[in-house]
Amino acid sequence: MTDLAQVPAGGPAGDTHQLPPSVAIKGVRAAYGRIEVLHGVDLVVPPGSVFALLGPNGAGKSTLLKVVSGRMRSTGGEVLIGDRPVGKTPTEKLVKSGLCAIPEGRGIFPNLTVRENLRIWTYRGGLTVKDVEDKTFDTFPRLKERRRQMAGTLSGGEQQMLAISRALVTEPQVLLLDELSMGLAPLIVAELYELVGTLASQGMTVLLVEQFVTTALAVATRAAIMVHGRIQQEGSPKAMADAAKQLYLA
Repeated sequence: MTDLAQVPAGGPAGDTHQLPPSVAIKGVRAAYGRIEVLHGVDLVVPPGSVFALLGPNGAGKSTLLKVVSGRMRSTGGEVLIGDRPVGKTPTEKLVKSGLCAIPEGRGIFPNLTVRENLRIWTYRGGLTVKDVEDKTFDTFPRLKERRRQMAGTLSGGEQQMLAISRALVTEPQVLLLDELSMGLAPLIVAELYELVGTLASQGMTVLLVEQFVTTALAVATRAAIMVHGRIQQEGSPKAMADAAKQLYLA
């Protein structure tokens, strides 16, 4: 992996509408039909931090990320990205202002080639195809070898690299990651989380959802545990590792 120390965070040059890199979640509720799955969630993700949201399957973690990214409307409470309320701002404007979400399942276009997927990242504006390809292939040389291959035929790790390239090349203020490690070999997971840590060190704010406690806490600066749609505990990575054993891993 290349050294990313010289990659500036904060989006394309000349963008004067960037969001301040913080996330505030206040009393958020959300439901699927009549079934409420988030029951008044409160979280604050400080600027430049890696915040790990832990919990078992069905805890509501992915639903919360959908609400934060504007892909799902809350039924109560509010989410602020910087000083901008999610829900009152169209998702495309949030994206152009510095929000990047990589959903569970990676969210790539399987019927397009790697290069065609990368070209789509330029639609945010302020990026050329050459910029996108240079940054992506410098960081993930394997994708250069696969550039003409259909994205759906890549290995799971290569697909996740392609998904992560969105954050690498668009340099968002806030990055949302849902189950980055799902189905991947430990070596690939370690490589991807190393990149996440590097991006955060440059000022990017990262909110990640992860089932694997050790994996997430290796890069997190703060963490919380969600069970049954509620935040049960929040604290340092070490404290949350111990709490997870008591709350749901046992």
